[in-house]
Amino acid sequence: MLIEDRLKELKDKINSKVPAGINVSDVEFEGPELVIYTDDPKKFADEADLIKLLARDLRKRIVVRPNILEDPEKATTMINAVVPEGAGITDMFFDPDTGEVLIEAEKPGVVIGKNGATLRDITKEIGWTPKVVRTPPIESVTVKQTRQYLRAFKDERKEFLRTIGRRIHRDITSKDRWLRVTTLGCCREVGRAAFLLTTPESKILIDCGDKPGSDGVPYLYVPEIYPLNTLDAVVLTHAHLDHCGLIPLLYKYGYQGPVYSTPATRDLAVMLQLDYLNVAVNDANQVPYSSKEVQEYLKRSITLNYGSVTDIAPDVKLTYHNAGHILGSAIAHFHIGDGLYNIAFTGDFNYGKTRLFGPATSQFPRLETVFMESTYGGSEDIQPSMADAETKLYEIINETIKRGGKVIIPAFAVGRSQEVMLAIEEGMRLEKIPKVKVFLDGMIKEATAIHTTYPEYLNPDLRKEIFQEGHNPFLADCFVQVDSPAIRQEVIGGDPCIIITTSGMLNGGPVMEYLYGLAPYEQNSLVFVGYQA
Repeated sequence: MLIEDRLKELKDKINSKVPAGINVSDVEFEGPELVIYTDDPKKFADEADLIKLLARDLRKRIVVRPNILEDPEKATTMINAVVPEGAGITDMFFDPDTGEVLIEAEKPGVVIGKNGATLRDITKEIGWTPKVVRTPPIESVTVKQTRQYLRAFKDERKEFLRTIGRRIHRDITSKDRWLRVTTLGCCREVGRAAFLLTTPESKILIDCGDKPGSDGVPYLYVPEIYPLNTLDAVVLTHAHLDHCGLIPLLYKYGYQGPVYSTPATRDLAVMLQLDYLNVAVNDANQVPYSSKEVQEYLKRSITLNYGSVTDIAPDVKLTYHNAGHILGSAIAHFHIGDGLYNIAFTGDFNYGKTRLFGPATSQFPRLETVFMESTYGGSEDIQPSMADAETKLYEIINETIKRGGKVIIPAFAVGRSQEVMLAIEEGMRLEKIPKVKVFLDGMIKEATAIHTTYPEYLNPDLRKEIFQEGHNPFLADCFVQVDSPAIRQEVIGGDPCIIITTSGMLNGGPVMEYLYGLAPYEQNSLVFVGYQA
């Protein structure tokens, strides 16, 4: 069936299900979503359960948009007029991809209104669908620039999403029923994660990372994957460089399709990829791609939330589940064909509750095969409990500070740094370790800001501590950002302190300067908190 015929059929079904008086002017595939255009967004807003019913009956992700969205500047004025005083609105971001306006406010409940009444009033007035979040305690430059960039290329993205939407919903031409997984990296090694999932109809790449401390790249030149423009999609599990570091390289060599991830993973990946380029230039290493390719990745990114079942190819549905590893990390669950097979790729995952996150999802409706990481999977790779590890960290800090030394902690900017920050802040607050300055170097502060932008991914205890009890451990007075080489040298020559710095693998970045300056002196300590520990 031609796409135009399928869209007409869907439009007829939608018209048969919506109440009389609601006009459906057009329907269109945009990325994985079916977009319903209407002259009556206010009437759709009054029918609270209508979109859910349509999504269930049509088995599609449904988005409703007015034919003409209100100009963002005018819409901003109208929102401020509708929302009661005292909400503390600090920013608004209008996303033309989704027709949503993200409203950041100090008091989200005031913006939402009783039983969502104010939100419905906003939709009726401006057409945009409002989404309300609490104002992040720490502003993220990456998040702000990402939103500005996506807004600047809204027309190009809309055309891209329509192209991808029609490709996703094309007819299945093969009658064969099989699937194959090809490992392109990360097996028998740590790093360069990449798997190719192939069916008779589609090809999907899961992750595309670098290899820490070496020049190794995934086998992107093998016949199964090449040319890259034959890929239907790239699915990213999380933002560590050994999983996302070489995604921009795909665009350099011909890929033009989408990269799926959670919203937090997208922002963290962009931050780390740009930092990856900066470190390579500063260390006089070869740069595999440029910031232009990072922008191309961002332009073609599609974000999904946990639990959202999404068509990404004619015969493949993707659902993300919490992986418990870092902010936004996800287990990628694929449903192949019409009930043919279910397969999941965990990426890096964690079944234990941490200071930052809850444990990984372990319950799936149906699953035949799991590909899982096994960095700590050996029979003798028994890790100490988090409590024991923190006690050992406190001992080293106490001994080092007592003898007048400095503690260097190399850590990944994302995930491990924030865990260590929380442990140190609590240790000082409970007087388990001395109150000294904790210097943060590299991208750690910016990564932490992104964590506070997406509180829905944090574990409930931490979320409650920050947003309800008013105690944000990331803003403790002990933490000091290092912003220049001059300040770095002052830290090296200064008083006893703790230094948390990138890179976690000691293969570049500011940690190298600290090693050169502090390693010769036995009063100092070097503490590994990554998998090399």
